[in-house]
Amino acid sequence: MKLFLDTANLSEIKEVASWGILDGVTTNPTLCSKENVPFEPLIKDICRIVNGPVSVECISTQAEEIVPEALKLSQLAANIAVKIPVTLEGLKATRILAGSGVKVNMTLVFSPSQALLAAKAGAAFVSPFIGRLDDVSQHGMELVEQILTIYENYQFETEVIVASIRHPGHVVEAALLGADIATVPYGVMEKLVKHPLTDTGIDRFLADWKKVSLK
Repeated sequence: MKLFLDTANLSEIKEVASWGILDGVTTNPTLCSKENVPFEPLIKDICRIVNGPVSVECISTQAEEIVPEALKLSQLAANIAVKIPVTLEGLKATRILAGSGVKVNMTLVFSPSQALLAAKAGAAFVSPFIGRLDDVSQHGMELVEQILTIYENYQFETEVIVASIRHPGHVVEAALLGADIATVPYGVMEKLVKHPLTDTGIDRFLADWKKVSLK
């Protein structure tokens, strides 16, 4: 499973990239607004750090406006994937953009039918928001499982990005289901590597090492 970082913060991206496990980055208008820097230079900097896809979201809502905005965004760097919400207008735009070779990440997916239509329209990625479903007492991972089954049934090449991840358990569940990608906030990414028994073991080894004679 590929791991993307869900952030627009350059320091976080550089740090996770240094771990050797970063496969891509997802951003959105909210994350970009937190950085208080010009948008296009920020995205270009992110794309220089990351070898894999960098998702950047369109803010237009009509197909005739989404398409030129997406084309402009895709020209910022070769590894840009344009995020478009799953709507009727988004589907229209995705079909046009996919036909032009632009990678589209259809986002804000909350049902298997939305994911099916996104794949048929030519989306390179779909992003089911599992945390937000959990927030309203719907098991988000059930949606991921349904999407994966549908895509397997019909051999769709669209990759599933498990999004709105809230804790390490979400990442593990996504991996057990066989999701292509999980996009993970920085705080959760840090927690993935931590375990109290690892810390205890290191402390014990270091304490015992102090008793070893170096003669």
